[in-house]
Amino acid sequence: MSFDHLQDQIRAMKNPTVVGLDPKPEYVPPHILQACYEEFGANLAGAVHAVYRFNCGLMDALSDIVPAVKPQSAYYERLGWRGMKMLERTIAYAKEKGYFVIADVKRGDIGSTAQAYSEAWLGKTQIGEGAFAAFGADCVTVNGYMGSDAVNPFLDTCRAEDKCLFVLVKTSNPSSGELQDRMAGDRLVYQVMGELTQRLGGTAGKYGFTPAGAVVGATYPSDLQELRKRLEQTFFLVPGYGAQGGTAADVRYAFDKHGHGAIVNSSRGIMCAWQKTGKNGEDYQEAARNAAIAMRDDIRQFVTIA
Repeated sequence: MSFDHLQDQIRAMKNPTVVGLDPKPEYVPPHILQACYEEFGANLAGAVHAVYRFNCGLMDALSDIVPAVKPQSAYYERLGWRGMKMLERTIAYAKEKGYFVIADVKRGDIGSTAQAYSEAWLGKTQIGEGAFAAFGADCVTVNGYMGSDAVNPFLDTCRAEDKCLFVLVKTSNPSSGELQDRMAGDRLVYQVMGELTQRLGGTAGKYGFTPAGAVVGATYPSDLQELRKRLEQTFFLVPGYGAQGGTAADVRYAFDKHGHGAIVNSSRGIMCAWQKTGKNGEDYQEAARNAAIAMRDDIRQFVTIA
């Protein structure tokens, strides 16, 4: 699904947010964790089943509010092959529920390796006479700081499969400036990366955005505002809202005059909302739903989606 599909879903829900599904076992409510440990063991097998049940419960609670989910592969990889199996199942369940799925994998290799990653996450793997989707995500995150060789194989798959990607441009972490804010001729490195991303994206869709989006953090609102002006055809994924300090007033700069062109991420703020209610996680679905609505309404104070 391209950014046209994502923007359609955002407009339908009037909600430009994505929930990060980045669960550690300690984020899972105790009653789910204990039940899975009793059934499968207090080990990797028990943990991955608990994570999957938690993910499904969250997605059940949010499917009429939030248009997209963003599982971060690292949280599944740390649980081994069982974790990757649960990531595959999580993506499949998300698609069944109608979510746009952004696989946060931040791959950054070149040539045939980049092609293999793009086939795994976005496309299909040729086996004999057939071609089979492995993970089937709608979108991925890519580290493009190796240059166009790291991005083009993904874009080839995006164009063939009507999908899209986000390239790291100006990230939300405190040390991003060590590299991204250095001068490269008459521009900053992140400006060069942003302009390269837009150029590689090629033809824009019906909403005016190419298949190559950019990750631009909410923690640097002036940079966000400046990049929005430079990259009119680039869709933004905006991390850093909430736990990292970004506010709705900050993220408004990611959107164009129609309220289009960006989606704002929250992970722990929604997943772990149950930890603040004093009900020991029995209300985790209600807590997540309330947090997602609060985030949506917070952003709506500053962004009107046409």
